[in-house]
Amino acid sequence: MLKAVKQARAAVGLLNPDEVRRRARQPVRVGLVAFDSAGYAAMEDLLAPAATPRESRLKLLEQVYRAGDPGVPDKVDLVLYQQGIPCPQDAYLLRFDDPAATVAEILRDHDDLDLALASRFVAFRKPVVERIIHAVSRENAVFAVATSLPDLVPNLGEIPWVFGEFASDTAFLTANQVRMAFLIAAACGKEVGYSQRATEILSIAAGAFGWRALARELVGKIPFGGGIIPKGAIAYAGTFAVGKGLEYYHQTGVSFTRAQRKKVYQAALERGKAIAETLRGKL
Repeated sequence: MLKAVKQARAAVGLLNPDEVRRRARQPVRVGLVAFDSAGYAAMEDLLAPAATPRESRLKLLEQVYRAGDPGVPDKVDLVLYQQGIPCPQDAYLLRFDDPAATVAEILRDHDDLDLALASRFVAFRKPVVERIIHAVSRENAVFAVATSLPDLVPNLGEIPWVFGEFASDTAFLTANQVRMAFLIAAACGKEVGYSQRATEILSIAAGAFGWRALARELVGKIPFGGGIIPKGAIAYAGTFAVGKGLEYYHQTGVSFTRAQRKKVYQAALERGKAIAETLRGKL
């Protein structure tokens, strides 16, 4: 439990758009192995769909190399094989019938490349954004539950808020949501920075009170049992709703309606309850 709290605290300590930009912009080189030119073209279409604007697509494909072509670098970050060709252990089989499975395998083995892959290749975007939303929501649930620890276990002097390093739960949760906004923007191929993401940051700051008011309205209707559970569940659900709203905004260019936000929040509240109950069980 303490390890999880320290990880959450360290994550907010990295509330640095420069670091997010660095991760998103790091070079990624992908090698392809296929039977013929038609196979290569089909693999390239999965990475850079034909609907991508021509100039952007050509730029993406500059980072994708066909085996045997001149100018192929000695080392690439990933190698994808067409189905039907024996695939070595250090490469990935690109399943045309289930490309999401291939994406999941790559992200499992290369989480250090998640932002770089998502910012370039649309096939990685949604799963990376979902991972970000779930991870940050859980970090906030961990923090919200753990703030009850001093009352339960009074000798945990190493917990940071004992020394007043965090003014309140709200400050921590909001800071972590701003970090999430940077990560989601980077994964969606957008510019990252306080000025570039000012609208989202202001929305998060303003919503910090709005979704808590909604939480007070809903919490009385759901039998959580115990003060720790609603605290963690609300932290998870509020952060999840913010993340899904940001994802929707980057996809469509418009914000959630109040009804959409409430629907997402209510669904996430049940998941947050289960997570908070698990965390309480670890105390």
